[in-house]
Amino acid sequence: MTFALENLTVLDLTQVMAGPYCCQLLGDLGADVIKVEPVGGGDATRQATGHRLPRGTSAAFLAVNRNKRSIALDLKTDAGLDTFYRLVRDADVVVESFRPGVATRLGVDYPALRERNERIVHASLSGFGQTGPYAGRPGYDLIAQAMSGIMSVTGEPGGPPTKSGVPVADLSAGLFCAVGILSACLSRAATGRGQAVDTSLYDAALALSIWETSELWATGEAPGRLGSAHRVNAPYEALPTRDGHVTVGANNERLWRRLCTVLDRPELPADERFATNTDRVRHRAELAAELATTLRTRDTEEWTGLLLAAGVPAGPIRDYAQSCADPHTLAREMVVEVDHPDEGPVRALGVPVKLSGTPGRIRRPAPALGEHTDELLRATGRTDEEIRALRAEGAVA
Repeated sequence: MTFALENLTVLDLTQVMAGPYCCQLLGDLGADVIKVEPVGGGDATRQATGHRLPRGTSAAFLAVNRNKRSIALDLKTDAGLDTFYRLVRDADVVVESFRPGVATRLGVDYPALRERNERIVHASLSGFGQTGPYAGRPGYDLIAQAMSGIMSVTGEPGGPPTKSGVPVADLSAGLFCAVGILSACLSRAATGRGQAVDTSLYDAALALSIWETSELWATGEAPGRLGSAHRVNAPYEALPTRDGHVTVGANNERLWRRLCTVLDRPELPADERFATNTDRVRHRAELAAELATTLRTRDTEEWTGLLLAAGVPAGPIRDYAQSCADPHTLAREMVVEVDHPDEGPVRALGVPVKLSGTPGRIRRPAPALGEHTDELLRATGRTDEEIRALRAEGAVA
């Protein structure tokens, strides 16, 4: 048997960020994603206080829910749950982000769904996973970053623990969950059997800590905060210029010597403090001070051009307004326009994975709550009369 994403039907029971991001990734690559939302308010980000577009649409909801159809179901009613089971019969994947135990109480856990479709891949994405002493705790990106160790190594030396500016626990959990789902689907193509997938914000945050845990286990000491510096290479960090900062990646001897040549600092390679990478890491602060003395004599763009011309990896620090307007960003189609029925053309991030044969694309904007309820119910065999009855009793919307 073969496996193709465009033949995959995914039921998305998740809300807010990690789960919706996971399912959006699958949708971008061709899967038919059906967002199953609660009757009434739908996904919490629809009502979230935050940035809204001119006609009131939640920017947060649009960001992680494109390429999906929406059906509004009350899973706490017999009719709503029966309708969900009808969808499960023809689905390939169910993704849920309830706290452990909730899916079982609702009747949408893996054992319950496997009885109705033995090929179903059931993915659970939670704060701390389905097992372990913290499984029942609520999980947020901030908490996962704090407890996994990420905040202990983020920020300037001597400064307070700092959350990563990007919600790395949420987004990496979504990525890992998508990888797990695709792996399970590939296995099913060979065996005909589905399976349960379990990941969490905590697991994902810890899994990203490659350098930090290797330092811990090699030295026996927990690593500290280094600002923008690299844990095992120097110079590899943001350094001050006359008008801002430039990032420099001179992380081997060849690049280190090229950097010194561009800066016209031939004495630095001969300095015993900077003779080897190990020495440079040990004397990282002194090295940064020496480099800054020269770098502060010119502007960031000038240094960037000189360093790149010499083959030294370098780049300016930009804000998102600058990066989203960058010609390379646009050439890579990482900023696109999506036509929204209420808001008109809306800018969005593009698909980050470029496939030559089956490229990802944005087929539809994020749906209105229950926008596709009727068409999905008809696909399960419901008549218009039955749909009206379900709607009248509040099982669907």
